Amino acid sequence: MGGQYRLLGILLAVLAVLVLVVGGLSAALLIGGGEETGGNGGTTTSSPSEAGPDASEGGETVEAASGRLRLPGIDPITLDPHLVTDTGSAQYVAEIFSGLTTISPDLELALDLAESFDISEDGRVYTFTLRPDALFHNGRRVTAADVAWSIDRALDPETSSLVALSYLGDIVGARERRLGRSETLEGMRVVDERTIEFTLDAPKPFFLWKLTYPTAWVVDSQQVEANPRNWTRNPNGTGPYQLKEWRLGERIVLEASDRYYEGTPSVKEVLFELSGGSTLTRFENGELDVAGIGVNDLERAQDPSSDLGPLYSNSVEMSISYLAFNTEAPPFDDVNVRRAFAMAIDRAKVAETVFMNAWLPATGIIPPRVPGYTAEDKTYTFDPEGARAALAASSYGSPEGLPPITLTEMGGGASASIDTQAFLEQWREELGVEVQVRQTDRATLTADLDDGRLQIFVDGWSMDYPDPESVIDLKFHSTSPLNDVRYQNTAVDALIEAARVEQDPERRLQLYRDAEQILIDEAAWVPLYFPLAHVVVAPRVEGWFAPPLIMPRLRFVTVTE
Repeated sequence: MGGQYRLLGILLAVLAVLVLVVGGLSAALLIGGGEETGGNGGTTTSSPSEAGPDASEGGETVEAASGRLRLPGIDPITLDPHLVTDTGSAQYVAEIFSGLTTISPDLELALDLAESFDISEDGRVYTFTLRPDALFHNGRRVTAADVAWSIDRALDPETSSLVALSYLGDIVGARERRLGRSETLEGMRVVDERTIEFTLDAPKPFFLWKLTYPTAWVVDSQQVEANPRNWTRNPNGTGPYQLKEWRLGERIVLEASDRYYEGTPSVKEVLFELSGGSTLTRFENGELDVAGIGVNDLERAQDPSSDLGPLYSNSVEMSISYLAFNTEAPPFDDVNVRRAFAMAIDRAKVAETVFMNAWLPATGIIPPRVPGYTAEDKTYTFDPEGARAALAASSYGSPEGLPPITLTEMGGGASASIDTQAFLEQWREELGVEVQVRQTDRATLTADLDDGRLQIFVDGWSMDYPDPESVIDLKFHSTSPLNDVRYQNTAVDALIEAARVEQDPERRLQLYRDAEQILIDEAAWVPLYFPLAHVVVAPRVEGWFAPPLIMPRLRFVTVTE
């Protein structure tokens, strides 16, 4: 009880500088960028003189136009689907490019460039037939050779994709191709102009889901080979939209493709405003059609009688915010130290007091709306006495026996984010442990994680497809390149490997749940929150939805006047 009151005191003391922070990939899905800060990876595709008559000049407001949707956005780090790893970039990539399969608005698996597919009796051979009306933006027909070239390029070591093996590694020979041990991909065969075949190393029921990730999407080989360094300035994709303009730090304009196989999308032009400032203010000024709602404006937005109330909605994202421990770095190489840190913080009180219930306390690792999720809280509850007992039972014995500890989080402020400050205070009060904070940018954080330099860090993970494999396997199998906590457990590996090939859906989900419980018990992660997307949408916009993961959505929206 005393710990709860101490937490409440520190939270109230710093509410005046309230900041909503999330690490990793989970923030940008809110409204297609929101107020997240982007990278500097882009160049312009049009000069000012090439802009249309409705484009803004000198920072002036872009007026609403019939068929135009105005959204906040950020500069993408890359528009190369084989290299994209952040949601800020992927929101554009998902509209410009496409692959064999996709995710529908109701989160079902759907065919995209593929017209049909067949799976062999042993579950290892997937044969896809392409749509006859699948075209690149320049009108060239998409062939099986284009698909094969794109998959091979993603795995080519010269492409240096960080995630190719995570999403294409089930294809026979993928590892050898990615590591430069083979010049070809053994498990891929072009049957004819419209047919392509993949042979997997084992029956993998989630393979079709993995093909919905950008790493598996089709690029124009002719364009890439003709201009390998700068082809993304004007990418020739196959998606419902094509890049019309990109002014670094100002705006990105997507234009509906009249060659898209489903027909020209209803919204003819989508303008992403890249300038900073409050998206809600710009929304209220009539400059944007959609805006995210932060904590400070949440009460007003949720009031049905307010000006924002009729325009407000929220939805659960398929993502999780978490504290993670490097299980090979002292003192978190000891499971009891990890457990002590997990039990010494009150996530529920933070969610209520700091975030005003804008986010949900996480009940596990598998997020809501993902098969395998359960609402039952499986995490460590706030238990100061149990935390002290766990620390005493560790090989370090006491606070005095611990080495210096530094927590790393994304950010650049003068102090740690508000919830991190609360956790630091609780570790100090309940365990007698002083933890220092280091703030850094995403690129540095990723590099440090790859090199194993961090002890404890705050991060987030967004699901790439609605299947527990997308988090349990990718983040915790001992051989996964995305296992940045360096967690190793033979029992967890065995459960994950069994789930990979299990054909019974319920049995498969139970294997992931069993693995999830071990991961929570051993505190590889401390699940913190399941983010909610809070948004207001102008009355002129119909069919808007905040996607819980990366998926095409703009063609399902209409704009009226």
